[in-house]
Amino acid sequence: MAADHAVNTVLPDEPEKATLEGKNKVLGFWLFLGGETVLFGTLFATFIALRDQVNGGPSAQELFDMKIVAWATFLLLTSSLTSVFATMALHKHNLKAVQGWLVITVLLGLGFLGLEIYEFYHYVHEELGMTTSAFSSSFYTLVGFHGGHVAFGICWITGLIIQSMKKGLTVVTAPKFYVAGLYWHFIDVVWVFIFTVVYLMGMIGGKAVA
Repeated sequence: MAADHAVNTVLPDEPEKATLEGKNKVLGFWLFLGGETVLFGTLFATFIALRDQVNGGPSAQELFDMKIVAWATFLLLTSSLTSVFATMALHKHNLKAVQGWLVITVLLGLGFLGLEIYEFYHYVHEELGMTTSAFSSSFYTLVGFHGGHVAFGICWITGLIIQSMKKGLTVVTAPKFYVAGLYWHFIDVVWVFIFTVVYLMGMIGGKAVA
């Protein structure tokens, strides 16, 4: 513990980039996010192409509950803000604040997942299964794939919080917090596109048809 404390007192302003290993982790993670962007772009393109193929099943306009989606969006975007606060605390070398803000981020992420699970449960009971139509398959694949990323992020950040209780804040652990923050912002940005393309455009499209 004494060694960790000694390292904490001499941390640079941006500890995540203080070493070559840390810089490489950040650069490598940006490249990883580039690949993820291509993957999600493919899923978005597939959904857009198939969103009107309902095969006699329920359509987006008949099912979407925008109150649930709005609350889920609020929780996830707020979690993005709390992760920003965690990064700010990281640059101030305040481990307790980093841990606190990340705990709030995890709780907000869990709230988002809970609403998404409830949303899927509701849709399934309204006869929108995974194989009901091309629309349902592309919808569950895109939104569910994003939900899986949120679940992974929650597990990852939780693991970092536990690890930080033992190892503290060092030039070795700081890059891990930083890239986890990048990942969380990425899935928040993806959700903004999902909210716009899947939900808002779906509802507007339905009104235009009506």
